Amino acid sequence: MSTTLPTTTTTARNGHSTVDAVTDAQAPAPSRVSRRRRWLVVLGATAAALVLGMGVGYYLYARGYESTDDAFIEGRVVQLSPRVSGHVLTVRVDDNQVVKAGDLLAEIDPRDYQAKVDQARAALQAAIARQHSSQINVGVVDVTSGAGVQQASASLQAATTAVATARAQVTVSQDRLNQARAQIAAAQADAVRADMDHRRATELFGRDLVARQDLDHAVADAHMAEAKLAEARANEQAATSALRQAESQVVEAQAKAAEAAGRLAGANAAPQQVAQSRAQAETSAAEVAQARADVDSAELALSYTKVYAPVPGRVTRKAVEVGALVQPGQALMALVPRDFWVVANFKETQLSRMRSGQPVEIDVDAFPGVKFHGHVDSIQSGAGARFSLLPPENATGNFVKVVQRVPVKIVFDGADFASYPLGPGMSVVPTVMLR
Repeated sequence: MSTTLPTTTTTARNGHSTVDAVTDAQAPAPSRVSRRRRWLVVLGATAAALVLGMGVGYYLYARGYESTDDAFIEGRVVQLSPRVSGHVLTVRVDDNQVVKAGDLLAEIDPRDYQAKVDQARAALQAAIARQHSSQINVGVVDVTSGAGVQQASASLQAATTAVATARAQVTVSQDRLNQARAQIAAAQADAVRADMDHRRATELFGRDLVARQDLDHAVADAHMAEAKLAEARANEQAATSALRQAESQVVEAQAKAAEAAGRLAGANAAPQQVAQSRAQAETSAAEVAQARADVDSAELALSYTKVYAPVPGRVTRKAVEVGALVQPGQALMALVPRDFWVVANFKETQLSRMRSGQPVEIDVDAFPGVKFHGHVDSIQSGAGARFSLLPPENATGNFVKVVQRVPVKIVFDGADFASYPLGPGMSVVPTVMLR
């Protein structure tokens, strides 16, 4: 028994220890449960703090910034059109080409307008010749009227006046010859223009681009211009003959000095003749001024055959080709200068703290990740819907209040946007810093 008791005791002790070990394994330890609860509390507090911090941050951000995605880039678009009609001779630009102010963009056929300039200049020379002739006539009338006053020396004054009159007639005949030559120049210009029209009409008729009637008109105009040229040359010959006759009359006037002196002495209407000659001289001066204005107008029309760029920019919407017939006011192309700004349609509830001059950060949809900078230039005085084609009318029984949007003009700062191909109509997201 003494041998068995220790064994039994050991077994009992071992058995008791095994049962306690199994029981401890099945039931969680108090220290492990409390540790898990502490971790859950810490995580919950941390999450609550993060949420609270994010909420406070968003609240502070919302108080300091205003943003909208209803915003677009705006810019000026210069529409170019000709001021005269004609066929396009050359086009010097292509779509999306950058041009400078004063660059030649297109040229209209200038031959018709050059012919009109030549015609106007010839008419000016003819008017100047008529003015000179009328001024000489005033002098002639003055001389003849003075003969009637000096009756005592009728014979001497009559002889001198007759000779002076004959010589003045020589000068007048010379001026008429110059006028006839000027008319020849004008007729030659008309003949050249009519011949060009005839050739152009013949070419277009051969290509079935004009009617037979237009060709007949061009042929008739060419024949008429040639007839006028022949008539002007005949007038030149007549003026030459008249000049020779006037020169021969100088000798004849010297022989008839006494008879001419008597007739001049009996002229009682000398003052009226002087007034009439002076009025004719004034009329000739007005004709010269009108002829000069016609020359200026023709030269101005000739200069309009070249279309230049009024401002620097990029060519867009080119709608003209070589050989096309254009009319005044017809759209040829458009120029878009590098002068852009942003029109942002903010809600009216976002404008309480928005002022001119506040900085703006601009995100362009076409260039993600690129930040452009600008500032608020101005705020439109009125909602955008009020200036639409059909503004809303709320004078009805069923009224639903809608938050209106007000356009805000935002101007780019610096030249950081110049290296990007921005253009009117591109979408942007501006963020205004209210602080």
